[in-house]
Amino acid sequence: MVDEIVKIIENEDKKNPLTDEKIAFILKINREEVTQYRLENDIPDSRERRKPYLYEDAKKILSEDREISDRKFTKKLNDLGYDISRFAASQVKKEILSSEVIVADNVKDNDDGKDDEIRRESDLMSFKEIIGYDGSLKTQISQAKAAILYPPHGLHTLLLGPSGVGKSQLAEAMYNFAIESGMLKSDSPFIIFNCADYADNPQLLMSQLFGYVKGAFTGAESSKAGLVEKADGGILFLDEVHRLPSEGQEILFFLLDKGRFRRLGETDSERQANIMLIAATTENPESSLLLTFRRRIPMVIELPPISERPHTERFEIIKFFFKKEAFRINKPIKLRPDALRALMLYDCPGNIGQMRSDIQVACARGFLKTLDRKENTITINLSDLPNHVRMGLLKVSKREPYIEEYADKDVIIYPNKISKLLPKEDRYMLPDEIYQFIEDRFTELKNDGLKREEIYKIVGSQVESELKKFANDIRSRNLVSKRELKEIVGEKILYAVEEAIDIAKENYKNIKDNLFYALAIHLSAAYERIKSGKSIFNPQLESVKREYVREYVVAKKMVERINKILNIELTDDEVGFVAMYLRTFSANESGNKGNVAVIVLTHGHVACGMADVANKLLGVNIAHGIEMALDESPEDALKRTIEVVKKVDEGKGCIILVDMGSLITFGEIITKRTGIPTRTIGRVDTVMVLEAVRRAVIPDTTIDDIANALDENKSYVGHVEGVKDSNKLPKAIVTICITGEGTALKIKKYIEDKIPEIKNGLKIIPLGLFSERELDAEINRIRSKNNIQAFVGTIDPKISDIPYISVEEIMNGEGLKRLKKLVNMDVVEESRLKEVLDDDLILFDVDVSMKSDAIDKMVELLEEKGYVDEKFILSVYKRESMGATWMKGGVAIPHGDTKYVTKPAIAIAKLKEAIYWEGNFKTDLIFMLALKEDAKDYMLDLYKVLSNEEILKDLKEAKSSRDIKEIIIKNTIPSN
Repeated sequence: MVDEIVKIIENEDKKNPLTDEKIAFILKINREEVTQYRLENDIPDSRERRKPYLYEDAKKILSEDREISDRKFTKKLNDLGYDISRFAASQVKKEILSSEVIVADNVKDNDDGKDDEIRRESDLMSFKEIIGYDGSLKTQISQAKAAILYPPHGLHTLLLGPSGVGKSQLAEAMYNFAIESGMLKSDSPFIIFNCADYADNPQLLMSQLFGYVKGAFTGAESSKAGLVEKADGGILFLDEVHRLPSEGQEILFFLLDKGRFRRLGETDSERQANIMLIAATTENPESSLLLTFRRRIPMVIELPPISERPHTERFEIIKFFFKKEAFRINKPIKLRPDALRALMLYDCPGNIGQMRSDIQVACARGFLKTLDRKENTITINLSDLPNHVRMGLLKVSKREPYIEEYADKDVIIYPNKISKLLPKEDRYMLPDEIYQFIEDRFTELKNDGLKREEIYKIVGSQVESELKKFANDIRSRNLVSKRELKEIVGEKILYAVEEAIDIAKENYKNIKDNLFYALAIHLSAAYERIKSGKSIFNPQLESVKREYVREYVVAKKMVERINKILNIELTDDEVGFVAMYLRTFSANESGNKGNVAVIVLTHGHVACGMADVANKLLGVNIAHGIEMALDESPEDALKRTIEVVKKVDEGKGCIILVDMGSLITFGEIITKRTGIPTRTIGRVDTVMVLEAVRRAVIPDTTIDDIANALDENKSYVGHVEGVKDSNKLPKAIVTICITGEGTALKIKKYIEDKIPEIKNGLKIIPLGLFSERELDAEINRIRSKNNIQAFVGTIDPKISDIPYISVEEIMNGEGLKRLKKLVNMDVVEESRLKEVLDDDLILFDVDVSMKSDAIDKMVELLEEKGYVDEKFILSVYKRESMGATWMKGGVAIPHGDTKYVTKPAIAIAKLKEAIYWEGNFKTDLIFMLALKEDAKDYMLDLYKVLSNEEILKDLKEAKSSRDIKEIIIKNTIPSN
């Protein structure tokens, strides 16, 4: 078979080699067999086979014109016989140019020119492992080089950026560059120290850094050199330098300024050290570092979060981490398109560090699946990703055009660190195939465990994307000036708006350009609401019909056109909105009334940027940003906000959009002090600001209209009205059901039957309503007259200072116990372990043969029930690698890092047959601990069980999961 494959390859078109799939078709075998034969015999794939010919011709083209456009470059390659897309050609061009291997004809024979070229190539070697070194991080890399090369010993450098952006990697690359460039000797030290490791013990931190003399403090029995001395002649990298106490910063400043320092306890002499300092921090240096210290660090390099990196680099980062895992496991990894889409789209607040961890978890799960199936390739499906990564797929409708450059193909990464992209056979999908596509995708996503509504959203957005690509293939539309808007709302919406604007221009001569943007954003939201079955209500409709007669008539024509294009039915309420936009963007400025002002208030440098984006896009100036320094007191920020509110209020009040924390209360305080109406909404983002400004420019819109529209469930809306001192009001419990008062009454009666004495001095108020808006208002009314102790029912109203107890908790008894505690009633003592023992977490007669199977099964159960997050499993395996979790009596107690525990629990597995756990030690009873740092009481009770041979014997002889729980509870009830 190998000979046949070799023969086919020898006779193939060298410029367009055959893929494994095409070779398989010729030989009438499976593609996987061709791939396996090829890999076993070190035969390159089609891409690698074409590379020498392609790159040679590409270099010739680029040597003639380095500035050639991607389109012309692609055409020249196609004219030479290569069947290559513009995207693939642009990648080749980028790779060749970044490698600096193109030499102009007039210097080819010049030795000095060759030396310069080699030097340039060498300069880049240290930083080539950093993805984006020639892209989004080009400026930062240039700064890093300048810092190292600055005579005589380089510039001290401060690296800024949130956690996980790659500060440590850049520091190490700077050290390697210093050696490559000759600024440091090859044996020069590179000392790494994380100040956070000793932040709780400043004396120990200082002693580690600067060393100490004998007797400097209790326990200092001999002198010891610090890290500063060890870094002499090299680089000292201090991570999380903001955790260094001010005294340490002062000493470090003196060292950087004079080159001298003292060990702790040293008074008579000074020591010398010549170091280059690279420090890193996630904090604002102006608020976390002393001014004297900052002055000695002239070079500041800020690294962006992954959310601000180009999608091309995010793709490379994803491939890089999968390459590392493939190399470690020594197996190829196949990344399925949906998994790649999710990784490209999900929010990754921990940046590159978190992405690495998420990919490791996915690979661990994929690897475990191959053990049973004996597969050679590890396939990463959507279901293998942590849940928060999978949620990224729900964002696909917002950025589909970017992602489909990559996510219409499997990505296979081999252990030899070479990545292969295997495209689908058809790049574009014709409309008559769309129904088959929907059916196939629905089945695939359902098998991956997604819910029906999630599948509808994903498949719907992908269908729209495929149709867009087909439309682009048969007709091109010049929307360059509106490109960004197209990425937000989609091409279909954009086209409908264009047609509607044409109708508007036939009737009005002074239509402003920003009507286009406002109407596009509004229509996009309305379209999504219709698709999801939600209705819309325009409270100004009757007023519009009465006062904007002409605008209403034109708006009706525009909406009819939109309905026809989008095949939807926008209601009369929407006609009213369009008429309001017409009125706003066609009238003279002098004829407009005042607007509701929009104020964006955030911690850090965020607010002004969001306000600017909204103002520029909508062509107005009613959004105002206020940025609160991290060390600024809330009172100072409040004073600044009050001044802005007074300045910008046009008589209609201010919407205040805040990011978090105590800022949510600002509106109420401002209204009391100034009399200006305000509404405050939390968790602001750019989309929210854009929507607030869009609504604020509509005539006759009130502050309440905007606030209600922005946050329909009122979860984060701060109200102007205050609440009376609740301690002086009568106590009450509210039983609540969104479907009607009947259920709320039943809940009330159940509680009174189970706890008759609860009626003494306590009201139980049943509340049943059909809408969350009514619910919010009704709860405020009840709170004004009662001190609500708890909500009990079928819906959590999310009032932060009032606990909620679900009906399920009430029915299983735990809720009644909580309720008694809340109203200060006596509670019968029970085992504390009952709080962390869930019936669903006790497995009986589990049939497993290996330790890893047991761990995986128990962690999966904990994760499925919401007790731990996706990173817990990795921490369990790391803990197992550190040493035995086996106890005398044949019991295993595996456990993971407490920071990955969502709520405390203990999972228990009684095995059908004992398995080897550690060396020759066997176990048939496993306690998987998912506890938090404050789990001392639980551990004490558990120790009573695990250290008692009689209890262990009873547990191992138990006949059911219920027996296991009862034995544990019975033996851990506190004695009176």
